[in-house]
Amino acid sequence: MSKPVVAIVGRPNVGKSTLFNRIIRSRTAIVEGRPGVTRDRIYGEAEWLSQYFTLVDTGGIDWDEDIIATEVRTQAMVAVEQADVIIFVVDGRSGVTATDEEIAEILRRQQKPVVLCVSKVEDAQESWAIAADFYGLSLGEPILVSAEHGRNVGDLLDRVVEHFPEGADTEEDDSLKIALVGRPNVGKSSLVNRILGEQRVIVTDIPGTTRDAVDTKLTYGDQEITLIDTAGLRRRSRISENVEYYSVMRTLGAVDRSDVTVVMIDGVEGLTEQDKRIAGYAHEKGRGIILAVNKWDLVAKETNTMRDYELAIYEGLPFLRYAPIVFISALTGQRVHRLLDMANTVNEARNMRIPTGRFNQILQDAVAMNQPPSDKGVPLKIYYGSQVQVKPPVFVLHVNRKDLLHFSYERYLENRIRQEYEFIGTPIMLVAKERSG
Repeated sequence: MSKPVVAIVGRPNVGKSTLFNRIIRSRTAIVEGRPGVTRDRIYGEAEWLSQYFTLVDTGGIDWDEDIIATEVRTQAMVAVEQADVIIFVVDGRSGVTATDEEIAEILRRQQKPVVLCVSKVEDAQESWAIAADFYGLSLGEPILVSAEHGRNVGDLLDRVVEHFPEGADTEEDDSLKIALVGRPNVGKSSLVNRILGEQRVIVTDIPGTTRDAVDTKLTYGDQEITLIDTAGLRRRSRISENVEYYSVMRTLGAVDRSDVTVVMIDGVEGLTEQDKRIAGYAHEKGRGIILAVNKWDLVAKETNTMRDYELAIYEGLPFLRYAPIVFISALTGQRVHRLLDMANTVNEARNMRIPTGRFNQILQDAVAMNQPPSDKGVPLKIYYGSQVQVKPPVFVLHVNRKDLLHFSYERYLENRIRQEYEFIGTPIMLVAKERSG
């Protein structure tokens, strides 16, 4: 049986995202003191009493008729339909509203377990007076919490896990996490929808529609995958709102928690400086990296167009020559499934381990073919090396002097390692450690 899904719903600005962040113990959802900040469904892995479940934050439900409000309402209701348990959040400071009553009526018709959460209740002495107002929603006993301070959140989760379906999978998530990152309007959300074959996240032609990192679960072959769709990264000079700032932070955080980062490039516009910054961040963080050139169906083709495009990308990203390039079209589906196959390959490379004896043979052969640098007659001596980590692969070289391991020679050693073990799509790190000898 699948992992339990718990959806947090309610009208705008009642504290859903604050509660979401408190439960998953991370600042994932954007929290801002005005309605309409959370638009898409936001997924996170949560744990309570050694039971793991998927928590879904949703946009505030209201009945405005503009396009974003309509999409947000649709997304929230999809989350409700997919959920095993629903946390209905209301605002203890403002009391019951007409919108609360309408949402409660919808939830009662779902015939699913609903836990009524009254948020923003910091004063325990006022609890009973506040609770009395919400019994009228006919959703059982309300639990009064302060998500900001953590008050009674444990009691809320006790109630939630009581409603998990019998036999549900509550083990820790070990899926392959793939983050889709890139500039606004490059087609990240469209790619998610193409992979899933459904309207899973909001897709419009307005750059910046996706402000949060949105997790999407799927099974590909035998592999459980979590796709993380993210807000487009803008230049920092264009980030004028706090919300946009946090969107950038969320995108960088999505890279941090991914196993493989897919850097999407607009095939029509070509590689930009912002693409280079995004890719550089993923490289520095040791993520597996795939460069996906989207909108390839719109690019005029001539002889060797793809080869020339690859050369241009590697020339602009010389530090990412290990990263595979996949030319795709989210619109037509061209090579989209190859992207998932490649993600599996890259993830396997991140987990590859070279036996110590074999690694030292590679080092000896490399030194024999190209003598190490020296300084004032003192040559670099590499006594031995070993791989000490995977995800990403890290190798420690025991040397006489760290300062003699110049960047150029380090790059040479890396290339020699990759000749024997390709490590496709993953950076490898060489760390020099001095010892006497």
